[in-house]
Amino acid sequence: MFYGDFDSIFDKLHGKEISYNNLLDIDAAINLMGEFQDTTFAILKHNNACGLASRPALIDAWKDALAGDPISAFGGILITNKEVDKETAEEINKLFFEAIIAPAYSPESLKILKQKKNRIILILKETDFPGKLHRSVLNGTLVQDKDQKTDGKADMTPVTEKVPSDGEYVDLEFANKIVKHTKSNTIVLAKNNQLIASGVGQTSRVDALMQAIEKARHFEFNLEGAVMASDAFFPFADSVEIAGKAGISSVIQPGGSIRDKDSIDYCNNHNISMVFTGTRHFKH
Repeated sequence: MFYGDFDSIFDKLHGKEISYNNLLDIDAAINLMGEFQDTTFAILKHNNACGLASRPALIDAWKDALAGDPISAFGGILITNKEVDKETAEEINKLFFEAIIAPAYSPESLKILKQKKNRIILILKETDFPGKLHRSVLNGTLVQDKDQKTDGKADMTPVTEKVPSDGEYVDLEFANKIVKHTKSNTIVLAKNNQLIASGVGQTSRVDALMQAIEKARHFEFNLEGAVMASDAFFPFADSVEIAGKAGISSVIQPGGSIRDKDSIDYCNNHNISMVFTGTRHFKH
């Protein structure tokens, strides 16, 4: 049972009854997409982004988002911050997915997307969301402020001799937006405004990194020049060492470990740039 005003947030245009799990994924999707202003498409599965890309054209944003993990995309939740056009709808329609969220749809795109009777089609309205999060725990409720911090270049403090290039700064910000909305422990790998791979919900940060690298290689991404975002600091230098050997050229992390110097020294010795933000983004 959902206790809220769904109709004040969405216009539902088509599809089956929205389930408990659908609502959780939809909530995760709109919170993630709220970080992006450029034309962006994202695919979520189990509350985590498995594909995301920002591109000048919506069709390219969709294709590059799907390329991030076309296997996990099956049965996922799609979201974009631009009107869905006919060309993009024709490509989207090739995939089985649970729901799509957009600010608008062209008449031609709706005809295509409505071909599947159970497919949920939602228009996201302009909405002000509460600044608090509530979660049931034991026989009570936890309440905390939402994580509303988005780290931009001004929040990034270089800690290595090598400073990120302009392009790396863009990718670091892009990756860190995704890591903020991905379940901890998490590592996000990105390149050219595209999510290459992520390791999500792992009990070890190294496991999250290894998962991300393996996934990126499985889908034949070149990690040379990619960036890495972590939602918490590295307690040892092993993560930056593994990342550097895979081709990662720049790293963003909160910093704050008593052994930060170990990671900084490794980066300095292997021509990797790293920035600290001072902000931990833990999604649990």
